[in-house]
Amino acid sequence: MSWLEENPHIRTIRVAAADLNGIARGKRVPTRFAQKVETDGTRFPLSVLNLDIWGEDIDDSPLVFESGDPDGVLRPTERGFVPMPWLGSPTALLPLWMYRESGVPFDGDPRHALARVQARAKDKGLTPVVATEMEFYLVDDSGKDIRVPPSPRSGKRRPGAEVLSLRALDAWDIFFTDLYDACEAMDIPADTAISEAGLGQFELNLVHQPDALKAADDAWLFKLLVKGLARKHGFAASFMAKPYPDYAGNGMHMHFSMLDKDGRNIFDDGGARGTDKLRHAIAGCLEAVPGSSILFAPHGNSYDRLVPDAHAPTGLCWAYENRTSAIRVPGGAPVARRIEHRVAGGDVNPYLMVAGILGAALNGLEDGAEPPDPITGNAYDLDLPQMPSDWGSAIDAFEASPEIARIFPEELIRNLVLTKRQELHYYRELSDTEKVDLYLDTV
Repeated sequence: MSWLEENPHIRTIRVAAADLNGIARGKRVPTRFAQKVETDGTRFPLSVLNLDIWGEDIDDSPLVFESGDPDGVLRPTERGFVPMPWLGSPTALLPLWMYRESGVPFDGDPRHALARVQARAKDKGLTPVVATEMEFYLVDDSGKDIRVPPSPRSGKRRPGAEVLSLRALDAWDIFFTDLYDACEAMDIPADTAISEAGLGQFELNLVHQPDALKAADDAWLFKLLVKGLARKHGFAASFMAKPYPDYAGNGMHMHFSMLDKDGRNIFDDGGARGTDKLRHAIAGCLEAVPGSSILFAPHGNSYDRLVPDAHAPTGLCWAYENRTSAIRVPGGAPVARRIEHRVAGGDVNPYLMVAGILGAALNGLEDGAEPPDPITGNAYDLDLPQMPSDWGSAIDAFEASPEIARIFPEELIRNLVLTKRQELHYYRELSDTEKVDLYLDTV
């Protein structure tokens, strides 16, 4: 029996794929025609996965007028249907990814980019195990300026940040209970939630997955869910990198290890130091950060988060149990030895972020690269190599990076560069208020 047959209460269907910004692009389909999409797929122009943040075509893109704006074929991912609990009527989403007419994967699809990296790891007998930490703000955006919403329990707006506060979590108990129920229905492995360092800021961890595609799917769907469910509750949720200039930004830290063909963690040496392969992977990640910055900080607002003393890394370094570093090796049991990559903001496309990090680690493993010595103390006080500090420099670095050329296909690199240069051009014309309005809901 199919999923739709098991869920006859579903009234409408959405079919969607993630574009380069991670925005869901798709269609509404009547339920009676959904099975045809499930078996035969559907069609969008290839250029739909290469729109800018406003949803506009990219000027001079070879996917548009030069080639006649041809269609691609969208086929369901292995995820299958998932419910959309934030909508008023019973609705299901069918996630898709894009192929060319010939059946070849479309190189401009970010999910295919991650599949390519995962296949590269598999060819080496490795299985990446991936988890993400999802930070977001709950926001009242009904007025001229954004502010923390009033608590549904007390009706009060809490004036300050409350790190690891049960009171802050309990104030939003109805929302978080609905969120956990929705994650269960959507097969998103939601784990611990905490209050964070910003006004109305929270973090929810997604459990480690021995499938990088599933982990990225979970992160992408989680962002759709949180934003949609917040609106259902009468406020907004935002993964924007820096909604408030005076409070911490939203990050999306990624934890990962690698299992060999026998299921052993290749970073585990039985002690706290970790194996040579741990250091090779760290070296690959550090070497790729300048070229990868546009994946971790993809928007104009992203660079407001990457400043010293703001709970986000700026210097290229690594350390054991040190949250000021770009790459952290957490403590704990050696069997769980892993890398925490702390650079990405909450506004990223999860598929490109995971692909960029795992691809860089594979570069380091292939090269036997050695990182600099781990730092101790406050990374902000040290004289360290820096990642690009502005959007334009990050775009240029991505385009020219030899590390990126080993990870992503030429077509995706070209498409992302064209997209970001167009966005940069128009972003410069916006007021501060317009910049917040642009990203608050979108990313």
